[in-house]
Amino acid sequence: MQTEKIIEHIVNWMSEYLKNSKQKGFVIGISGGVDSAVVSTLCAKTACPVLCLELPIHQEANQVLRAKKHIEWLKSNFDQIESLSIDLSLVYDDFVNAVSADEENDASRFSLANSRARFRMLTMYYYAGLRGLIVAGTGNKIEDFGIGFFTKYGDGGVDIGPIADLMKSEVYELAKTLQIIPEIQNAVPTDGLFGDNRSDEEQIGATYDELEWAMKLFEKGHLADEFSGRQKEVFEIYTQRHLANLHKIKPIPVCEIPKEWKL
Repeated sequence: MQTEKIIEHIVNWMSEYLKNSKQKGFVIGISGGVDSAVVSTLCAKTACPVLCLELPIHQEANQVLRAKKHIEWLKSNFDQIESLSIDLSLVYDDFVNAVSADEENDASRFSLANSRARFRMLTMYYYAGLRGLIVAGTGNKIEDFGIGFFTKYGDGGVDIGPIADLMKSEVYELAKTLQIIPEIQNAVPTDGLFGDNRSDEEQIGATYDELEWAMKLFEKGHLADEFSGRQKEVFEIYTQRHLANLHKIKPIPVCEIPKEWKL
C-alpha cells in the first residue's frame, strides 16, 4: 500500500475542496480513536485552520485522555490547530429527562446512543457556521458503505469523507505513516456511544478484518451458502447489516413527479 501517495492525494483533495467551498478551514470531532486521529492529521497537513472539538457525553476517562493527548500532539506539530472541549453531558441528561426515556429498555438505550452522536453533530455544525468551516467526517469504507456502522444525521452528518474509500486496515496503515500516538494506534475501536468501553467488534459480532473479507466477496456477488463455519457466520453478519442499513448508505429516496404533471 502506497501510504505516502494516498496521504498526499487526500490532502490535495481536501485542500481543493476547501478552496472551492469558499470556507476557511475544517472542524472535526476528536474521539480518541484512530479514524478521527488520522482525519484530523490530514486536515492539519493542508496547512488550513483546524478546529478540534472534544465533545464528551459521560465518556470513559481513557477515551477522553487519548483525545486530549492527540490534540496536544497535533498542536506540537502544526501551528494552525485550535481546540475546544465542550462537555455535552448535561445537555444529554436534560434531553433524557425531557423525553422521559426508559434507560432500561433496549430500544430506548440504542436510540439514546444515537442521540449522543446527533448532539455532537449539532455542535460541530454550530461552530462550522460560526467560523466558516466545513465538517470533516471520520467514517471509513467498511463503516460508511459496508455495514452502515454510523448514526444517521449523527457522525454520518458531515460535509466531506476523507477516508471513506479506505478500509479500516488501510486507515491503520496511514496512522503508522502519520506517526499517530501509540495509545491511539493500539486502542480497541469503540464508538463511545454507550458511556462504557464496549468495542465496535463486540457490538458487530465480527472483527474489522473479517468484515473486510466479507465486503470484498459480497461485492463480487458471493452468497452465504458458499461458506461454512465461522466464514458463513461472518458473511451473514455482514450481509444482514449491509441490507438493513441501506437507508443510511444510499441517498434518501425522492418521490419523482412526472414532468407532464408539473407543466
